[in-house]
Amino acid sequence: MTAWLEKSPPEWQTYVNREVKVTADENNKYQGWVVTIDPVSASMVLADFQENEKREIRVVMGHAVQNVEVLRGPDEIISEKLSHVFGGHETSAQLSDDLEARKQSLKSWLEQNNIPVALQGESSRTLCVAGVLTIDPPYGVDNCSSTNEIILSRVQGLLQGYLAKQ
Repeated sequence: MTAWLEKSPPEWQTYVNREVKVTADENNKYQGWVVTIDPVSASMVLADFQENEKREIRVVMGHAVQNVEVLRGPDEIISEKLSHVFGGHETSAQLSDDLEARKQSLKSWLEQNNIPVALQGESSRTLCVAGVLTIDPPYGVDNCSSTNEIILSRVQGLLQGYLAKQ
């Protein structure tokens, strides 16, 4: 078993959004930006951005990985491109505007219903409800978290009703 397979998912996560050179079985070498790593098979998805906005996607199977060398750290422009490799074609400005509008709408609705809510975090992207529950982007039922299961369940129910009306 290679050292790559012995790593844990949090260790693999440190390679995401970094440019790497991978040496695989039979001395095959691959270079590209790590899009994601499968936590079950340790396989990595590499993207290589070429001229004319073309991109090449390659999957390197986890069992074949012999060595991974980080060439460059995260780059904002590349990270933005990587986030859209498999997604839609909306720009980050459109996504940001949509999320901001959704956050403000939800915050207003919670306030109108006398539910205490505040913005939390460095970028104020997270909504904090009554100091015991958070709602992260994109502000859906599955984005709620709390250690209090009763409050979590009730707020998720309210949120589900709110989102159904949207």
